Formats: sequence, structure tokens, C-alpha cells
Amino acid sequence: MNDEKDAKDKRDGPGQTRTGAPGSGLESGEEAMRKPQLAREETPEELAHRFERETRPGLLKRETALEDSLAPFRVGSVPYLNTAPLTRGLEEQLVFAPPSELARRLRRDELDAALVSVTEVLFNDRYDILDGVAVASLGEAQSVFLAHRGPLEEAREIYCDSASLASLNLLKVLLAERGLKPELKPLPDYAGAAARENVFLIGDQAIAFLRARHGHEILDLGTAWFELTGLPFVFAVWALRRIPNAALRRRLREAKAFGMDTLDYIISSRTEFDYNFRKDYLGWHIHYHLGSDERRGIGKFIELLRKHGLGPVYEPRFVV
Repeated sequence: MNDEKDAKDKRDGPGQTRTGAPGSGLESGEEAMRKPQLAREETPEELAHRFERETRPGLLKRETALEDSLAPFRVGSVPYLNTAPLTRGLEEQLVFAPPSELARRLRRDELDAALVSVTEVLFNDRYDILDGVAVASLGEAQSVFLAHRGPLEEAREIYCDSASLASLNLLKVLLAERGLKPELKPLPDYAGAAARENVFLIGDQAIAFLRARHGHEILDLGTAWFELTGLPFVFAVWALRRIPNAALRRRLREAKAFGMDTLDYIISSRTEFDYNFRKDYLGWHIHYHLGSDERRGIGKFIELLRKHGLGPVYEPRFVV
């Protein structure tokens, strides 16, 4: 027996046990390397980019079709995160400006179409609305709100970002429905917004304010509108000059479809704020369809604008 043990120790080394023997439950290093390993779980950002790579040929074809597709039309959009899904593939062809500036250019016929506040269409009987496409919310919008330090009923003045006419007029309607008539003043600059007792903000500047330290209560206008009406609110639409533009309408619908199909990629690749916020904001709070409920919401807005003497207000014309 001792001779056999000595022979084994010479082969395996003193105190060593051979691996890989049948029934031993142990594997050699080579065998372990051959065994399939579980892949590392991908992050949402990595999944979105992998999907983009795997479907790239088809996406590239759609993206190429949108390049230079707006000519000879002149088209504008707002430079906000929430419009990115409606303009994917068109970015290099667009004029970017705040909604109020786009509205002025439309009125001067310097643009043929623009993604503007819905009130620009309702207050001027010279545009059509592209049906099926909008920037809207059903409840909390997160990027359109009144920040106030004291009770809203005691507010005497509110400093307002006047970039969006729809949001400003929505604020007027909501205040009037509560019997409140504070003085609305232009906000001189965004830097001093947090120092104001009452301030109304929209867009990316509103999001930045909300995510920073502040001592205000927040009245989200999307939430307030839904509580009042039970309907979505349409903040922006494609306003089209009444000229022959069938090709333009088709391209704008194609851009929206492209953006919706690649929404995960847009969320993961944009740099504004952080990924989780973009996913929640673009995937939940904001939606991009204009259907029967959204048209009812516009109709209710028209009714309340007229009720409170804000106008004149014209009936919208929808085109496909």
C-alpha cells in the first residue's frame, strides 16, 4: 500500500488530488473554459445601441430618405428635448427657435411650417394642423409649471417665461377658473428664476429648475388641466401655411414614425439630464399622437379661452 501511495504522490504531488476524474465532480481548467458562461446583463443604454446596430441597414435607409427631404419648404422647430422624437432625421434641415419666435416667422411667411404652440393656430386663421402629430400630455407634464412659494390665492404677480403661447394661455385659463387674476410679468432671465416668489417656466429650463434645489410648491399645468377636464392637453402641433404641401405633410409624418420606432435609441443617446429622467419623460409624461381625445382637449381649451375673453379664437382645420 505504501509503495502505491508513493507512486501516486510522485504523479500528483504530495497532498494533491487529481481533477477531472469521472464522478469526481471536479473539472480541469481546460474543461471549465469550454463550459458556456452566462453573458453579462446589458444596460438599457447598451440594449438600445445594440438594437440600433442590428437594425442599422433598415434605419439608415429611412434616415437617408429623410435627408434633404423638406426642400423647398422652410420648416422650424423648438430646441427642446420633448420634440426630438418628432424631428429625427430632419434635424439638419430645420430652423430651431423658441415657439414665440417661430410663430413670428410663420406670420411673416418666413417659414412654411413649424412646430408651435397650439394657440398660434387657434388665434390666427391662416394655418392648418397636421393631424395625428402633437406634443401632448395626459396629466403631469413635468416641463410646464407654476412654481410658487406662498398660497397661490395670495399671489399678486407671476413672472412668466413667454416662450410658449399655449402654455401661457393655459396658465391664464387655469387661474381664471380659480377666480385668480394676478399680474403676469415677463421673466427677465432664467438665472434669477429661483429668486422669484412666483415663476412660470416651460421646456428644458423648467426641467432644470425642477431638478435643482428650490423652495417652491409646484403646480404642474398638465396635472391641473387633467384634473379640471379629464382630457389631455396639446401643447404643440405642426402648423402649416395653407399652400400646396402634400409632400411636406408626408415627410413630417414619416419623421414622427421614425422617431417613435427608435424612441429607445433617442432616449439612450440624448445628453440632456440623465437616462432615467429621459426614459420617464419621453416614454411616459409626453406623448406624440393627436387623436380623438386630443382633439376633444383642444375643443375644451377653445371653449375656456372664449369663456374668459382670450381670443378671438378660430376653429382649427386638421389635414392628413
